[in-house]
Amino acid sequence: MSNPFSYIFSCLFVLIAHAGMLVNVFFNGKEVDTKEFVILCAAVLGLDIIYYFVMLFYKQHTYTVDFMLLLVLNMSVIFQSCFGGVHLSMKHYITCIVSLIASRVGYHLVRDHRWIQSKKKYVWVCIGIMMGVIVLFTGSRSMWIDLGFMTIQPSEFIKPLLVIACATSITEQQNKHKFLQFNIVWENIILFGITAAVCLLQWWCRDLGSIPTFAAIYAAGFLLRICYPKAKFSNKTLIGAGAAVLIAAGIGIYLAPDYVRARLFVNIWDDTTGNGYQQSQALIAIAEGGWLGKGPSNGFLHEVFAYESDIVFATICEEWGLVIALMTVVVILLIAASPLINPPLSYFHGTLCAGVCAAFTVQMALNIFGSCNLIPFTGVTIPFISMGGSSMATSGIMAGMLTAAQNPVFAKMKSAKPKKQKKVTGGQPA
Repeated sequence: MSNPFSYIFSCLFVLIAHAGMLVNVFFNGKEVDTKEFVILCAAVLGLDIIYYFVMLFYKQHTYTVDFMLLLVLNMSVIFQSCFGGVHLSMKHYITCIVSLIASRVGYHLVRDHRWIQSKKKYVWVCIGIMMGVIVLFTGSRSMWIDLGFMTIQPSEFIKPLLVIACATSITEQQNKHKFLQFNIVWENIILFGITAAVCLLQWWCRDLGSIPTFAAIYAAGFLLRICYPKAKFSNKTLIGAGAAVLIAAGIGIYLAPDYVRARLFVNIWDDTTGNGYQQSQALIAIAEGGWLGKGPSNGFLHEVFAYESDIVFATICEEWGLVIALMTVVVILLIAASPLINPPLSYFHGTLCAGVCAAFTVQMALNIFGSCNLIPFTGVTIPFISMGGSSMATSGIMAGMLTAAQNPVFAKMKSAKPKKQKKVTGGQPA
């Protein structure tokens, strides 16, 4: 650790931030039970301290993402534990721990770019397996696998795999092949096919809200491939790609189910008991919460369906106020912007960061703008904040990828052995 004072200061900052939120819960919460409050405090502050010691075993150039991740995860534990009453939300607390563990998995998975690039075909296979699992085990046109004690959303695990697939194709941009008078990089065709198949599957599963996230990941990777040295994409190719995207979007809207088109064009105030119910209630809650909120557990939105996931931004605004809700958004944006603070040291890791940031930003925008009725309601979760095990795990994996991009492993160059000098005898070359 190059700067132990910076590490200690970061630890204290996160600890004080969580302690301040807990003090707010104690004084402004509704009918706070002392025992439940103590359990919540022990869980949050205990996780902080344990994670500080665990991170000491990882020698990294920077811990920016790790501290931001811990900050936002325990903030979400406090939020979720106050909806409808102050008590530790054990389910969400466990998924936050899973997210922290998953971040270590993502960190080790992509830290060595040479190793992961040698496994890129296995990444494609894993995406195919996930798609097969969705078709075979989620039921008729569904997206969830119900195990009884928990549900799993396999499509969430495709997101980090697609990010890796885009990043591992970067070095192939110089390997063009002549086909029908066109210079083609076959991996670009493969990636486009994989992304198109994933989006079609999401449409088939009636999960149209996730399609923009997958499209954003692919678009980020595509832009980085355009910028790659000697890639030389022609203007015709770029115009054709843009036209294809617009046509696909138009066809998707035209073929969308009736309930989706109803959401696209609904006036929520004319249908407050139907398609506009959640958004209208969310807007009312945001307005009533104001800048500083009603106080933890003092809202009504916890009685509305999906208050802890799809409209969680509005629920936080109601109880904690718009100021705290926006601060939470800023923390997530700082996680996404961390590659600007500590730039990646390879083009592979730069592409990896672009895909992760695109996924986080689009997901958050869809949730917040949908809750505020600025765009049609999609039901997409906010990373690290919304309730959901699959989403929390995959978000953790992608956060670990950002950490790896700022702490990469590069193979050391072997030093050339000095050549032996020929022996000289009698002052003349032998």
